[in-house]
This record gives sequence, C-alpha cells and structure tokens, in this order.
Amino acid sequence: MNIPERDFDAYIFDCDGTLADTMGLHYDAWKMALEPHGADLPEDLYYSWGGRPTREIVEALNEMQGLLMDPEAMAHHKEGLYHSLIPEVRAIEPVVAFARSMHGKKPLAVASGGGRKAVTATLGSLGLTHLFEAIVTSEDYANGKPAPDPYLEAARRLGVAPEGCLVFEDTEIGKQSALAAGMQCVLVPAPGSIS
Repeated sequence: MNIPERDFDAYIFDCDGTLADTMGLHYDAWKMALEPHGADLPEDLYYSWGGRPTREIVEALNEMQGLLMDPEAMAHHKEGLYHSLIPEVRAIEPVVAFARSMHGKKPLAVASGGGRKAVTATLGSLGLTHLFEAIVTSEDYANGKPAPDPYLEAARRLGVAPEGCLVFEDTEIGKQSALAAGMQCVLVPAPGSIS
C-alpha cells in the first residue's frame, strides 16, 4: 500500500475488501440468492460493481436481464445468506494494523456501501468495532458510491473537513467516491497481494 506521508486529520475505511476479506463471501451469497430467480451475476461484473449498494445491484440486474426481482426483498435475502458466512471472514491485516496504529491518535470511521447489519456483524466478528468513532452504511446516505455521499457523511460525523481525510478503498468506484468528496485515497490491493 502506498500511504502518503503527510499527517491527516482523520482516516476513513471501506469495509468489504478493505478491512475485511469478504468479497468472495459476498459473491457466494449473491450466487445463492440469484440462482432461484434465473439471474446471473458474472464474477467480473460483481467485482467491477464493488461498493454499490445491494438494492442498486438488484435494480441493475433486473434491467439488464429483464427480471422483476424485488430489490428490497432480494437485498434482505442476500444479506441473510452473507450473515451465515460471516464466521469465515478474515481481516486484511496490513489495513487493520494501520487502523489499530491510528486508534486513539486520530478519528477513524468506516464508510461502506453495505447494509448496517452486515457491516457491524463483519466488524464485530473481527473485533474491530471499537476502533471507529463512526460507522456509515447504505442506510445513512442518499447516493451510493461513486457519489461522494458516504465519505462526506463519515467526515461530517467525525467533525473533520473532507480535505483532511485519507480514505482506504479497494475498488475503483470507491476511489471515485473518495476523490469526489475531496479526499485523498489509498487503493488497497486484493488480499494476498499485500504484506
């Protein structure tokens, strides 16, 4: 990871794929949720949509594949399936180590495209919840990534100007969101490629 040397006022982290190695588990949950509906979410498309709220993904799949899945019901079902996989979640250690090193020194927040229940369960399973003064999830803003809303809301809750924040993200959509919020961003490589 290429972390800028300057001193930032606050640090904001995406959750899935950044703090927690969950992207594969979320994909497994998607496959299980979509199969009964005859819907398909190719793996490359799934990863390119990383950071998008679950309901938006269902809406996009409906439009692309001519389906009529209920976005709210599907999001709830998929999140429930993900919950059953949470015991398999592992931390992305270099990012978690950095967050721990800043805990108590600088304000820290999570800004995720995931739902509150899934994000808090993921952080809780890794014993990380106490590190963050604010946890922003898809229920907390109007426009998901790549819009700046998630990161602006996190900065607001921390009481820090956006330009004083450094974001850790694993997706291009998330990076666009952070940059649109006026923040600098560290792009976290896929798990297994960092040490």
